[in-house]
Amino acid sequence: MDGDSSQQDEWVRSRKNRLPTFTEVLSRRTRPPVDLFMFYLFLQREGNEDILDFWLDVQQHENLCRAYFKDVRKSGRTIKEDWPHYWDYARRRGSIYGTVVGMNPAAVGAKRSTASTGDLVGDQEKAGEDSKAGMRSTSPRSPSPGVDPRLLASTSPATAVGSEWGHEAAPRSSTPFSLSRHTPTLFNRRASRAPTIIPRSAAITRLDLVKSAERIWLRYLSPQGAAPGEESHEIYLPPALRIHSFPLSTSQEPRSQADQALMAQIPDMFHTQKEYVFKAMEQDAFPRFLRAKAFGNLTPLSALIRLILGLVILWIGLATAFSLVFLDVKPKSKRFFLFLPFTFAILFLISHQYELDPILVFFMQSETTPFRTLTIREPYVRKLLVGRAIWVSILVTICVVALTLLFWAVPGHHL
Repeated sequence: MDGDSSQQDEWVRSRKNRLPTFTEVLSRRTRPPVDLFMFYLFLQREGNEDILDFWLDVQQHENLCRAYFKDVRKSGRTIKEDWPHYWDYARRRGSIYGTVVGMNPAAVGAKRSTASTGDLVGDQEKAGEDSKAGMRSTSPRSPSPGVDPRLLASTSPATAVGSEWGHEAAPRSSTPFSLSRHTPTLFNRRASRAPTIIPRSAAITRLDLVKSAERIWLRYLSPQGAAPGEESHEIYLPPALRIHSFPLSTSQEPRSQADQALMAQIPDMFHTQKEYVFKAMEQDAFPRFLRAKAFGNLTPLSALIRLILGLVILWIGLATAFSLVFLDVKPKSKRFFLFLPFTFAILFLISHQYELDPILVFFMQSETTPFRTLTIREPYVRKLLVGRAIWVSILVTICVVALTLLFWAVPGHHL
């Protein structure tokens, strides 16, 4: 625990003068308001949480595979002895588990670069051009498993999924992202109650890996939708990355040579798709998330309410000011009280413009859902927000003083 705490402090010190990267957010190395929980809420407001769910589910599937390989090695057997079909597949095509199964990473990389990797890898660069394609869907949400931060592996180059898996050419709908250790209840459609650690009540079997892969395929990739009793969260993927069918049965171990060859691809099955959605989020959603949370502290709904209140209060203030002028109310110093409605009106209007409430910032608070806040803990974000809050406060003060002095200076004229 002390080691984890010191490592976390080291990461925080390294970010004192920069914003966090997407990898740091996904691996939960960041603090509010640019942590994974806030990123989830940001995506949920946009209806894009299913893609993050998919990435996390595939990450957990890969962690399950790593746990299986480690269990095999701890039993005294080698992967080559226990699962010869996978060993042969990984040797020929490459695998992200090279270090876990005891292969030479350099040799695996060389094999991967020279091997014929089928339709998915052949079209991977072409698919990257579609990384900003729509991620929206009307499909309902459902809880999905999270991932233990200690198990999160760094993202690596996409791994081949053999062309033996069918690919679909017809266009498909894209889908909204869901994960949270918190349970937001206001202005959100669903809060995930996902476990963050893979349960280990028994030794992991190859059949467990197949079941995990089939669940992911049915939930996120199946053109026919999810299994009975489960909600579909079909996500957008370019045609080159779509997996048309899941040919293995989860009821029994594959026995034929063809099924054994297909099963050998299960550990690496979704890694290419995972890398695609990672890049899509990194290039599209994540920059907008940083702009929203590192340079502002309001949600869109909260900012809109401030706009409405600001316009109403400004109208009241101007109506009162013109009344004092045209009724020639004495003494003239009463007009100085106009600074009260002008202050609230200008504060709300400028807060809407910048999506930043300086009062909340000075109390180190950032909104999660409308009118619910948490403490700003990321050092560099805190510095950015305090600087912008000071600028907004100065701008509000200048506008309020200018309006108040203007209506104070205008001579009265009784109509």
